[in-house]
Amino acid sequence: MQRILGAYDENLKIIERELGVEARVDGEDLVFRGDDESVEKAAVAAENLLALENGGEAISKNLVTYCAELAREGKGEDILKLGGGAVAVTARGKPVKCKTVGQRRYVDGIKKNQITFGVGPAGTGKTYLAVCLAVQAMKKKLADKIILTRPAVEAGEKLGFLPGDLQNKVDPYLRPLYDALQEMLGLETYVKYMERGSIEIAPLAYMRGRTLSNAFIILDEAQNTTREQMKMFLTRLGDGSKMVVTGDVTQIDLPDGKKSGLLHAISVLDGVEGVSIIRLTDKDVVRNPLVMRIVRAYEAEASRRDKGGQEKTEQ
Repeated sequence: MQRILGAYDENLKIIERELGVEARVDGEDLVFRGDDESVEKAAVAAENLLALENGGEAISKNLVTYCAELAREGKGEDILKLGGGAVAVTARGKPVKCKTVGQRRYVDGIKKNQITFGVGPAGTGKTYLAVCLAVQAMKKKLADKIILTRPAVEAGEKLGFLPGDLQNKVDPYLRPLYDALQEMLGLETYVKYMERGSIEIAPLAYMRGRTLSNAFIILDEAQNTTREQMKMFLTRLGDGSKMVVTGDVTQIDLPDGKKSGLLHAISVLDGVEGVSIIRLTDKDVVRNPLVMRIVRAYEAEASRRDKGGQEKTEQ
């Protein structure tokens, strides 16, 4: 009970605020007061938190808030999908677990399909979870190598003016992937894998003409691919390989007139066997809670702008 309530009943106060009820502790019972619907949802949230705690999950303020949000939407039971084993373990022995239902669907999609699209806002763990699963696949000898790529839109795919060799030129664009790999493998193992070619990093333009077999391939920031680049990349898939394509369609940096290859691909490939398209939302943001509020504010502003444009068109 103490772990669920939190320090100074802070978790209970979150349930009160999110679900519009009054709550108090009566011995070993939680008592909720309010309208019938709100009380029922609060009870569902509390019962599910208890089930998660009994299953060994750590009850954090973020988890309580997420659980209450699901209960408010009538999806309270979905939170129980978060129970179970870790997705991976970092080099320091820290387990990596799915923190939202969307993340669980994303991980399951990658495991079950050859190509998975993870589409959603910043902070939803798209890239990090993909790297975790790539490292696990290589450790289990399900893949011979990890291939990381990303469109270098800022430099127009022309990286020649940057100093150093190819590795140095693409470093600024792939830093999030490097960080995740080093956390999963540890610096020494990461360097060893890089030196023997078990991890390959290359700009998207260098994928042309290749067949990528027995590899775990991650295309990051895919919203900045063109239609031609995306088709070229997807058709590199060889035997025994998996592809994960991640992107945020609200952050397209392509020049005016260029259509996003990610948007085109998820419309064309929806329903194709072997392809999974997972759409993550602001509820799946697992960084600082402020990031979730920032994402929602921008989405609300975009919605108002689109609505205003429609009204002007009608006039």
